[in-house]
Amino acid sequence: MENIFGNTRYNSIGNYLKNTFGQKVIKLSLDGGFTCPNRDGTKGTGGCIFCSAEGSGDFANTIPEQIELLKKKWPDSSKCIAYFQSHTNTYAPVEVLRSKFEEALSHENIIGLAIATRPDCISDEAFDLIDELNKKTFLWVELGLQTAFDETAAKINRCYDLPVFEETMKRLGSLGIKIVVHLIFGLPGESRAQMLESVGYTAGMNPFGIKFHLLNVVRGSQMEKLYPDYVPFSSIEEYVALVTDALEILPQEITVHRLTADAPRPILIAPEWSYKKRTILNGIAAELRARDSFQGCRLR
Repeated sequence: MENIFGNTRYNSIGNYLKNTFGQKVIKLSLDGGFTCPNRDGTKGTGGCIFCSAEGSGDFANTIPEQIELLKKKWPDSSKCIAYFQSHTNTYAPVEVLRSKFEEALSHENIIGLAIATRPDCISDEAFDLIDELNKKTFLWVELGLQTAFDETAAKINRCYDLPVFEETMKRLGSLGIKIVVHLIFGLPGESRAQMLESVGYTAGMNPFGIKFHLLNVVRGSQMEKLYPDYVPFSSIEEYVALVTDALEILPQEITVHRLTADAPRPILIAPEWSYKKRTILNGIAAELRARDSFQGCRLR
C-alpha cells in the first residue's frame, strides 16, 4: 500500500469536498433548535455525560446567524454544507425536519446537508425524508457511536445498544446514504487497545467517514459531577500517538472529518490543552511524517 494522499497523508474531508466540487467547501455548524431523547426523559435525562448544555454544539448558530457569519468571514466562498450539529437533528416531527432542512437548502450558497443524530432517533418518516433529500442534494448523516463497547456506553449514558447502531447503519446504507460515525477517545475506563478496537469495528461497517473526538470535560456536563478530577490524556503527545495509530489502521477510502475536538475555553475543564487545536493537528502531521506513515498503512 502506498501513500496516495500527498502531504496530508490521510483522506481528509476537506480534500474530498474540494475534489468533488472543484473548490473549497465550508461546513456551517447550525443549531436547528432540536433537543434529545436523552435529555427530555424519553430515553434518559441529563444527556450523555460528556455533553455540554448546548448538546455538543457550542460553536453552532441559527441558520440566519450562520449565513451572516459566512458572508463576513468567507465573502468569496460560494459553496457550503449546512451542518445540523446541536443535539439530535432528527428528533422532531417530520414536518419540522423538512422545514428546517429545506430552509437551509434554500440559501444559494448551501449545496448540501450534514445531519447529526442518534441511531435510535430516525423514524420511518425521517428515513423517507432523508432518502428524498439525498436524491436532490449532497448529503450525509452523522451517527454518534462514541464507543463499540456497551459497558462504556452504559457509563456514558448513551442509552442504546450496539445492535441499534448496526441496524441503522444497514438501513441508511441500503438507501445509498453516506454515513459518518463519531468516536470519542478518552472515555472513562477505556484502554488504549479498546479505543483502537472501536476504530477497527467502525471501519468494518464501511462508513463514508469517521470523526475522532478528544474527550473534553466541560462545565455543565455530567462528567463535571461524576468525574471531577478526570483527565483523559496526560499530554498532547499521548493523544497524537493514539490518533496516528488510529489513522494507520483506517481503510483509505474512509474520509476523515475530525482528528480532535475543542471546547470554548470558559467551559473547558480538562484536558487543559485541548483548546490548542492547531498544535494538536500539527503534532499529528509531524508524527505521520516522522513515522513515514499514512492512513491505512498497517492494513493488508
